[in-house]
Amino acid sequence: MVTINISQEKLSHLARTFGCSTGSLPFTYLGLPLGLTKPKVEEFLPIVSRCERRLVSTSIFLSQAGRLQLTNSVFSALPTFCMSTFLLQETVIDQIDKFRKLCLWRGADLNAKQKPKGAWPFVCRSKDEGGLGVLNLKTQNEALLTKHLRKFFNREDTPWVSLIWETYYNSGKLFGTTRKASVFFWQAVKIALPRRASRPPAIKGLR
Repeated sequence: MVTINISQEKLSHLARTFGCSTGSLPFTYLGLPLGLTKPKVEEFLPIVSRCERRLVSTSIFLSQAGRLQLTNSVFSALPTFCMSTFLLQETVIDQIDKFRKLCLWRGADLNAKQKPKGAWPFVCRSKDEGGLGVLNLKTQNEALLTKHLRKFFNREDTPWVSLIWETYYNSGKLFGTTRKASVFFWQAVKIALPRRASRPPAIKGLR
């Protein structure tokens, strides 16, 4: 049992009543750091470590095309679940990109001397634009957070949607006309909005 703004005495009483153990924030749930404040860089270390461990197990017999496939299907996918909930700091994205670059250009041999065959921004372009189609993690992160806007504008029957509407938009006015949201999750989601939008953007699929 993990509580917020509850005295230790009451927490102990509730834990005895329900026969469960007690915990405290922050903690990790389904691999995500949960707490009352924005997660720090070090709290995303497990995700970075997973990328590093996967890099070590990369086969040295993979061709360049095979390493590209591995970069796209594995290394770009590992942080996806986390990016659907949090806006990752640039430091975290840079570290994951470091392992993606190593996988693409050097494979499992971290001491190899091969130089990159192309600049990373060029590699992240789509194949139609002459790039290799590797995901830009920063853009992907913002795109994944956009899905929460559909829930928000449709006022879906979800606890966090009701909380945000009642706390910051109970007057019916939207972005730019209310007090600044202090919830770090919602601040991250709003990044997906057009920079100068004064009203909700037209999102396909909204009722």
